[in-house]
Amino acid sequence: MDDGPAPRAAGLDPRISGFVAAHAPAENAAVALSALSEALSAEPMALVILFVSSSADLDAVARAASGAFGGAHVIGCTTAGEISAQGYAENEIVAVGLPEAHFAARICFVSDLAGFRRAAATESAASLRAELAREAPRWTDEFAFLMVDGMSMREEPLVAALGAALGSMPLFGGSAGDALIFGRAYVLHEGRFHTDAAVLALVRSAYRVKVFNFDNLRPTARKMVVTGADPERRLVREINAEPAAREYARILGLDPDQLSPLIFSEHPVMVSVGGRHHVRAIGKVEPNGDLAFFSAIDEGLVLTLAEPMDAEANLREALEALEAEGAPAGILACDCVLRRVAAERSQTARAISDILSAGRVVGFNTFGEQYNSVHVNQTLTGVAIYRPEGAIPPRRDPA
Repeated sequence: MDDGPAPRAAGLDPRISGFVAAHAPAENAAVALSALSEALSAEPMALVILFVSSSADLDAVARAASGAFGGAHVIGCTTAGEISAQGYAENEIVAVGLPEAHFAARICFVSDLAGFRRAAATESAASLRAELAREAPRWTDEFAFLMVDGMSMREEPLVAALGAALGSMPLFGGSAGDALIFGRAYVLHEGRFHTDAAVLALVRSAYRVKVFNFDNLRPTARKMVVTGADPERRLVREINAEPAAREYARILGLDPDQLSPLIFSEHPVMVSVGGRHHVRAIGKVEPNGDLAFFSAIDEGLVLTLAEPMDAEANLREALEALEAEGAPAGILACDCVLRRVAAERSQTARAISDILSAGRVVGFNTFGEQYNSVHVNQTLTGVAIYRPEGAIPPRRDPA
């Protein structure tokens, strides 16, 4: 029987054991997971993260993933696109493995985001961080990686609670997607894909790590005011006391029928928080003319129209800055799908894909990003993992 295309599985750099990544087509889950398991089998893994195309048979992926990576924690999510060692990818499963020789991990699962209970989430995250510190006291570098249902609309309270619980441990993450369908998005935990849920990996490492966030947008002088909104559903009904989609289109000099993800990616809006501008990305136009946003919105909010800078130059400069203290062994990243949409529109996707590949970036395209205690949009956020100079210390001093 024909099992479809041969899997393509490749590590980021076979000379570096501290960060392993592989990818395979998503058409056949059993074949893909077998190939990914083999690619990550050189040493035991503390944590395996799967970024899964929404085109995959998720039940089959979950079944095949269970037990495929030994005793490693296996978590993951569906995507709005994947980033493999070869750059932008589609209809693939990307696996990232962190070997237990150099990493320790704890997993916090949050269900029922609709009824999110802050106290329970903060207590669990703080307790797991303390466990991790006791397990690997000599590994002082740490980070938290969050994947959350991108259709839940609950990222803001979740990340605010987790950020407070984790203290100095830097957090980054991404909202799971489903291409650009905006139907259902999933996170993977303990052999099942879940909606209305989030999974948080707390990681401590012998390797030096740096969590980062950047975008290629700058605010303009053009402003607008949200005069009608449904904050619970992240809908803007009116801008400047006019129907939202019509007024936004007018400001851009367009007809409302021309609005699309391509337009939203090229003409995002920003809000000023704490002296810094953050994107509040628009996801789609509702049939009644409301604008649906990817992040929190409310009446009275002043929106500033943003304009993009050169995406290629911006990405190259940002990655070069991360290399200032040595080339990372790898970068685990969450890249907003609207950045990819804009690159495809401007015909720079191939060039940007090559830059990501050269920079050893792997991860997924998101419906939103998290950085410390803030939910943001249209950014690239992640963690750069550096192999330390000299001997790698043991987890703890000998007894």
